[in-house]
Amino acid sequence: MTYPVFRVALPLPLAQTFDYLAPVDTCLDPESLQRWVGCRVQVPFGRQHKVGMVIEVVNHSEIKPGIKVILQRIDTQALLPIELWQSILWLARYYQRPLGDVLATALPQRLREGDALPDLAVAWFRLSEAGVTQRPSLRANSRPRRLADFLAQCGRADADMLAAHDAAWRPTLRVLMQRNLVHSERDTARPELGLQAYADPALLARRSQLNPDQADALRFVVDCFDTFAGLILEGVTGSGKTEVYLHAIDACLQRGQQALVLVPEIGLTPQTLRRFRHHLPVPVHVLHSGLNETERVRAWTAMASGEGRVLIGTRSAIFAPLPQGGLIILDEEHDTSYKQQEGWRYHARDVAMVRARNLKIPVLMGSATPSLEALQGVRSGRFSAIHLRQRAIAKHPTRVQVIDVRGMALPNGLSLPALQAIDQALQRGEQALVFRNRRGFAPVLLCHDCGWRGQCQRCDAALTLHGSKKLICHHCGHRETAPPACPSCGGLALVPQGAGTERLELALAERFPDVPVVRIDRETTQHRDAVEKHLAGLGNQAGILVGTQMLAKGHDLPRLSLVVIVSIDEGLFSTDFRAAERLAQLLIQVSGRAGRACTQGDVLLQTHLPEHPLLPTLLKGGYRAFAESELQARQAAGLPPFCAFALLRHESAEQATLQRFETDALALLRRHSAGHGSCRVHAPLPAPMARRQGRWRRQILLSAPSRAALQGLLGSLGTALYTLPSARKVRWSLDIDPIDLY
Repeated sequence: MTYPVFRVALPLPLAQTFDYLAPVDTCLDPESLQRWVGCRVQVPFGRQHKVGMVIEVVNHSEIKPGIKVILQRIDTQALLPIELWQSILWLARYYQRPLGDVLATALPQRLREGDALPDLAVAWFRLSEAGVTQRPSLRANSRPRRLADFLAQCGRADADMLAAHDAAWRPTLRVLMQRNLVHSERDTARPELGLQAYADPALLARRSQLNPDQADALRFVVDCFDTFAGLILEGVTGSGKTEVYLHAIDACLQRGQQALVLVPEIGLTPQTLRRFRHHLPVPVHVLHSGLNETERVRAWTAMASGEGRVLIGTRSAIFAPLPQGGLIILDEEHDTSYKQQEGWRYHARDVAMVRARNLKIPVLMGSATPSLEALQGVRSGRFSAIHLRQRAIAKHPTRVQVIDVRGMALPNGLSLPALQAIDQALQRGEQALVFRNRRGFAPVLLCHDCGWRGQCQRCDAALTLHGSKKLICHHCGHRETAPPACPSCGGLALVPQGAGTERLELALAERFPDVPVVRIDRETTQHRDAVEKHLAGLGNQAGILVGTQMLAKGHDLPRLSLVVIVSIDEGLFSTDFRAAERLAQLLIQVSGRAGRACTQGDVLLQTHLPEHPLLPTLLKGGYRAFAESELQARQAAGLPPFCAFALLRHESAEQATLQRFETDALALLRRHSAGHGSCRVHAPLPAPMARRQGRWRRQILLSAPSRAALQGLLGSLGTALYTLPSARKVRWSLDIDPIDLY
């Protein structure tokens, strides 16, 4: 007699599955048993209950002692579409991660915890009879009155419509419902998308006409439908890449298919979402970490059921189900935020390629500054390139001027020519962006007498001065009060060194008191839609924006005519071989914010190193010239994208414990690499920041001439690293295709 055993993947950092028996009343015919595969189950695990997923049902002639019984079957059918399931299995192998860990990343938290799929019926709100009668008596211009007027105007509204009207609509709606002025109804009817939706005159009136470059790009994309293709849409900033996205999604929807759009930052989502909802005839769903868990699981379920047709999201949205997938778009393909930097370190671009291959659909990757990996993909024939060579609206090319600040006075980091240019832009009624990729008041607090500086006790990093009283570590979050006197010599000559965005904001507000100065960095954008609200507050009036790289991507600022880049010197010399690529991308992206409409765009670049070879290459030949030069240098040095890297990171609060694991792991890696002659196991090194959050950090680099060769080595390791006794006492992770060697 044989007994069915269910192999369950649990969300644990263990490279194994766990065997369980079926509940007593389970139907044991083979067809019924196979329907368990892909379903979530609740199982006993030690003294706890955990939710996992059945990945296989096998028959055994005898049952091992101690095997436990599944407590509950949560799903009646497989939770994931077959394509997503196959993609996850492949990704678990490629990234050398436990399957349960990968599944946990791919599912919203509510589903990981065993909740049922939510009801997708839409809640609509309308004025009651009492609301219609009492609306005129509500206080004029109050929030309840404005919301009641909105409902009276549109008849009924759902949550998305109310949020577009007023971001803080929920408390106001509760007040109106408590007073019986508004009632709700649930609509379970699913509106089907038909071609008649595209004949709506109001919708057609909102469509912009494509220029010849955009029309050619659209035809190229449409010709690739129903086939797997990697498409690089390379266009200068302001060339209208978003219009190509929108028209490509239109074509996808008319074929009855779904589209997924990834953006690199939560801050870009509201602007993108508003534009897409204005343009497209279907509800546009959104998925990112700024939503609550209910919102996230509803968006995921909408796409899984096919009710959702378009989804916009950040990195994690790449795991949304696409049972009728037709197109995946990655905006700002080059952006490093597409790489997960904790736990399972996947890259959303690479996951998109895996999913598109299984779905047999194109991936459209847009950027003014494509990553060198993408450009090498074009050179090797893996990707196809589409070019938008001119701005869609701007009438004048952007002018770039390098300011040699050697010997200049730099009060608060800004030179006199930069201040004069800002003044002239403001007098013309235009806006200026002062870019500094350092938040806080000053990067360092230094004693002028003895050289003491504020240092984090838990990291190898200086404390950043915020305001005049706080010292904060930007790596571990440690905070302390700034000392009134030098802790080393007792002197009073504590001097802030350098300028962050906070210091620039204060200095510019003092210099230009009659115009608004808006700062956009991590401190000022912690709340939902904060970037959008800051930009809306500035509007089209003359003013100054001070910000970090959050302002370098995607934002359309029609009145912005001047960009001042305070300093690039820190990025010109770095131990990271990708530093030049990132600096070039940042300069191009920031410069592209200026002159996007009818105003002349000017960029001022302050530097102490005007003769650095990166600058003339960028200024004379643009990003493409830089990229060709950098690719040649990478090939000569044997660096990605001409080879493959994996990084074994490990850390511990005790150096002796860390050393034991490193010795064991190094011996294991060298033993396995002996059969893979093209692979190299490099000598262990401290991480560039050797101590962080009180833990010592080291790393071992693995390299190979190709991804296939590296996977051969990693595949031979199997679960060996997990079984090392010393691995239980350290934190370690294997980063495949790392983008930071830190």
